[in-house]
Amino acid sequence: MSTNIILPSHIMPPRKRPLVPVSSRRKAADNHFPFNLMPIECQLHILSFLNEVDKCSCALVCLSWSRLIRSWKLWRVADYSRRGVFHLGQQGLLVSNREFERWKAWVHHYTHHLISRRASLLTLKASFDLGDRCNKWCELLSRLLDNVQCRDLSHLDLNWTFTLLEPLDLRVHAGSSSHQDYITKMDQVTSFQGLLTKLTQSCPRVSKMRLHFDWSDESVLLLTRFQQLRVLELKYFWVFKGVPPTMLQSLTKSLPNLRSLTLQILVPLRNLGISYTLESPSLEFLDVSPSRGLVFSCLQLPALRELRATKIIRGITLDRRTRLRIQSRWPCLYRVLREGTPKLQALNSERLLPTWREDGDGELSAILEQSCYCIQHQDSWLW
Repeated sequence: MSTNIILPSHIMPPRKRPLVPVSSRRKAADNHFPFNLMPIECQLHILSFLNEVDKCSCALVCLSWSRLIRSWKLWRVADYSRRGVFHLGQQGLLVSNREFERWKAWVHHYTHHLISRRASLLTLKASFDLGDRCNKWCELLSRLLDNVQCRDLSHLDLNWTFTLLEPLDLRVHAGSSSHQDYITKMDQVTSFQGLLTKLTQSCPRVSKMRLHFDWSDESVLLLTRFQQLRVLELKYFWVFKGVPPTMLQSLTKSLPNLRSLTLQILVPLRNLGISYTLESPSLEFLDVSPSRGLVFSCLQLPALRELRATKIIRGITLDRRTRLRIQSRWPCLYRVLREGTPKLQALNSERLLPTWREDGDGELSAILEQSCYCIQHQDSWLW
């Protein structure tokens, strides 16, 4: 017969703690990264890889991180276009008035945030109709440039012809006249030139630029002041606005460090017979494939290594006599390249043989059919 003995609680053996191996304790300690013990510059460098939303989340972790996030060194990009990513990349999208006001409030809050951080900008991306007198986008960008550090700004991506989002207006308006459209365009140009003047004074080190361009004398003069430009992309401003050949030649000749140039020039029908000259001692890459009706009579590009050019059919009809009269003014693109581009290695992404100049245009015939406007390579009534 067994007897169960119950011991008093005060003499019960204590519960043994599980033994943890020393190697496991050391491994747990190794998993703890002493971020706060690193030098401040290293901490800032690590945080600089975060996007803006994650930076704001990090500011809520602790007081020391909040102080780090406030550093101007972490705010190097002003991107007003990222808010429109959820609209699938559409431009000039019409939204409800409520949604537009929310987006507009975000724009002003974002600007205040950058100013309060005393951001030191390297990149500025924006899409605003600078001629909009109601929302005053030009004044907003000017205020930003006046209150942040932008001396080291190197990348400018500016669309000043329309705003990323526009409110849906259901009111009935009278049909707009061509005169009213002209006044609107001139308001945009005036505001753009004012902002470009401020950029020449505040951001003289811009090396990469992408913007719409009106090709006026004043705008070309202002653009040539960016002597550090290496990459330039110019889009058309207005389909009825022509580009004087002297303006294009003057621009490329006045930028001594230009390496890459992309042009979107839509030559109006009234200027169909005009041809252009390009001159640059430093240009290595030239892309005119977005252009329409752009014909070169002379290229003086001793450093050019790659050219992209596409012949775009407009869908207009010309009688043979008119077409021949126009084409007789234009030399073949092959001759222009052979005489003015001694280092050319690729045409329309096709690698050229070293002997392409001596072998005639036979090797390039298929490419020239797609890019040359001369009589030999463009014998059609449809333009």
